[in-house]
This record gives sequence, C-alpha cells and structure tokens, in this order.
Amino acid sequence: MPAELSIEDRREKAARELSVKGFMSLGELVRVLGVSESTIRRDLEVLEEQGLIRRTHGGAVYVQDTGGHRLAFAERESAAQPQKQAIARAVAGLIPPAQTVILNGGTTCYEVAKALRGRHLNVITNSVPIASLLSTEMETEVALIGGYVYPRTGVALGATAEQQLDTLHATQLVMSCAGITREGAFNSNQMMVDVERKMKTVADEAILAVDHTKFGRRAVTKLCGLDELDVIVTDADAPRQVRSWLDELDVRVIYAE
Repeated sequence: MPAELSIEDRREKAARELSVKGFMSLGELVRVLGVSESTIRRDLEVLEEQGLIRRTHGGAVYVQDTGGHRLAFAERESAAQPQKQAIARAVAGLIPPAQTVILNGGTTCYEVAKALRGRHLNVITNSVPIASLLSTEMETEVALIGGYVYPRTGVALGATAEQQLDTLHATQLVMSCAGITREGAFNSNQMMVDVERKMKTVADEAILAVDHTKFGRRAVTKLCGLDELDVIVTDADAPRQVRSWLDELDVRVIYAE
C-alpha cells in the first residue's frame, strides 16, 4: 500500500487538484485523497483561511489568482440552493436510463448533474464543472464539448463548440437561463446563447430548468420563445401571477416541491 500522505502533503495535493480542475465536489476529493469527508472538510477550512479556495455547498472552488471569476460560480451556486435541488430531482425523474442528454452550463444544471450521478446515461456538456463532477462515475459516459472557456461560468463557447455539436444527437436537452418572461428565456452572453441554440437543434426534447428568482427578469440576449420548449421545470415558490401565465402555455410545466 502507498504511504499515507502527511497532513501538509494532503492539503497541498488538494490545492493542486483544485487549481487544475477549478471546482471539485467533496466526493471527488474523498476519492482522490483517500480520506474521510470530515477530514476533507477540515482541510478545506484551512485552505479557505489561506485564501486558496472557497468552500461551496458540496465542494470547493479554487480562487487564488482568479480575479474572482471562479468565485462567481460559487456565489451563484449558493443562491436558491434548496429550490435548485428540488428542480434537479424533478428533472432527473424525466430522464430515462440509457439516454443521451445534453446539459448546458450554469448552477441549476450542475444540480441536475448531481441528481443524475450513478445513472446509466450518456451526457454531453460544455460545462467543465459538470464534466469534472461526472467523469468519475462508472455508469455515465461523458463527452465534453471544447472551445473557448468562459471564465465566469466554466463553459466552452464559440465556433468550435458549435461545430462539435453539429456531429451529435441527444434525446433530451436540459438548459437553464438568466431570466424568463412571457416573451421567452434570456441569457447574459451572446456566445452562450449561440451554443445553447445549437444544442436545441440536435436534441429531440428541450427542458428548461429555472428557479423562481429568474421570473420577470430579462438578460442581454433572447435564447428562445417559451413555445419552443417542451418542458419547464421550476420550484414551488414561483409566484401566483407567474403560474397563471405559465399554465396558459402549450408546454408541460412542473412545479418541484
């Protein structure tokens, strides 16, 4: 058996792995370092005090010398966390085994990825955090779309990503957005929207996973009209006035408890 790492060596290895991957879940760190989750939590506390990482719900993000870019993912991940987890469970229930599913970037889709762990699936994603999360799952085949990696979200964008999607097909697409109104779903980056529109063209079914805080908000670029979606999954905190117009749509709407 290999010699057990000292505390200092183990923490140095944890910091090194996080610096490469950007984000790692507690489960990944347990597997990589071969120690208990409680030990990992204590190590992360120390690394956070040193300013190397920031702990998130279920993992850690490397933040040293990032200018706050990776912090953006960590901060958004913690927003409306219980609602996003409820949405993720509901979305996971819509995905049969042995299917090919596309997951776009964003913290809600990251929660969906966590809910799908251990499932027999083929997952296509342009999200580095999602690919990192699922890459150690023996039952899940992961294809990571390449391209320019947008630092705030860790998603691959641009012409390379779109060209790779042209060669693929999926049964379902799960995507999130920055805002949603009666006019449609919106996102905050034109390159991001271009890739997401391409994802829609290669998937048979489009599922929008969006928490209640996104309703009534518009972002820079329109992603799609709501009539272009097959399913909208939101949480039970969606306001009554929002539910009234959602329920008028010719789209399946699920309110996740």
